[in-house]
Amino acid sequence: MDLNLSPEEAAFRDEVRAFIAAELPEGTRRKMLLGRELGKQDYVDWQRKLNARGWAVPHWPAAYGGKGWGPMQEFILMDELQQAPAPTALPFNVSMVGPVIATFGSEAQKEKFLPATANLDIWWCQGFSEPGAGSDLAGLKTTARREGDFYVINGQKTWTTLGQYADWIFVLARTNPQAEKKQQGISFILVDMKTPGITLRPIQLIDGGHEVNEVFFDEVKVPAENLVGQENRGWDYAKFLLTNERMGIARTGITAQRLRRIRELAALERSGDATLIDQPWFREKLAATEIELKALEITQLRVIAEARKRGSHGEPDPNSSILKIKGSELQQATTELMMDVVGPYVAPFPNSLDDEDQSNEPPIGPDYAASAAPTYFNWRKVSIYGGSNEIHRNIIAKAILGF
Repeated sequence: MDLNLSPEEAAFRDEVRAFIAAELPEGTRRKMLLGRELGKQDYVDWQRKLNARGWAVPHWPAAYGGKGWGPMQEFILMDELQQAPAPTALPFNVSMVGPVIATFGSEAQKEKFLPATANLDIWWCQGFSEPGAGSDLAGLKTTARREGDFYVINGQKTWTTLGQYADWIFVLARTNPQAEKKQQGISFILVDMKTPGITLRPIQLIDGGHEVNEVFFDEVKVPAENLVGQENRGWDYAKFLLTNERMGIARTGITAQRLRRIRELAALERSGDATLIDQPWFREKLAATEIELKALEITQLRVIAEARKRGSHGEPDPNSSILKIKGSELQQATTELMMDVVGPYVAPFPNSLDDEDQSNEPPIGPDYAASAAPTYFNWRKVSIYGGSNEIHRNIIAKAILGF
């Protein structure tokens, strides 16, 4: 199995690198490097540049802006963006609701939503998880009852990432409470966030940031034309969406970029009479993580090569669960290494890392120290979202090991 890039793929990689170097705003690049929060306009401006190049939604059908790429080209683009580091296109738009609308939506929905979704003229958020239905999503209790030409939605969603920026939300709601199985009787509905009866409340995270929200629906009237596909088939569409979400979830590019940054900063920090990078205990931890990343990168290329050999993405590959588990563990390992790098400067961190809402307390350490603790706490989530690591271990046991 050849895991090397072809000449054409290598040329595409160089094209992506040149584009990022020329087009990524310095302010955005600096925020990414320091681990600071991006503002809404940072995301919007960058995605519009990607979309103008045809790189925001390359995996969509060609009729709606897709490029007809194979999995290797998609991987190269994602990997180079992560390693720059640069923002990727907003996943709620391009990897979640966009493919669902393109595949199952009406022609009117495709015409109305897809161009605006690709260009981030509409910002979407995800209305799936509920206080009592996270990993057991099929246990959701939000309801949507049909009244003439409308659905009336009542319930609550939680962990709604970046919902404070959203124009629309895609919601899973129970339209048939009498269904025999809990996976049945669920529908996929598109909802304008400005609709009366919607209340959004921020959730304060342990790192002091505002990334996620609760969303409450109180007699929210939504036009029936906003139902995607068939009523009571929402669970099928949700499974399709989650398959798209899990593509590239190993995020090897992010880990590679952070390890380079850690090695660079460890050469600046003093530890006794030498730099931290010269300390055997630190070099051992760093090298072990780098070796595991290399093994993961090779495994990911093997999975991609198999998909390329099939000529399409095909059915979801259970090996992606291996990538997800190890990828999330390595991402978390980099946050622990960064805590070692910044040492005592890790203790005090501002209430917000957003440049528009900085703490009044002056920094007592280098600028890169401020994000170490918030990132460490925030990235505990990566072993949960996209299916918890426990869920993925079950997938491996059943689909690969045959248990």
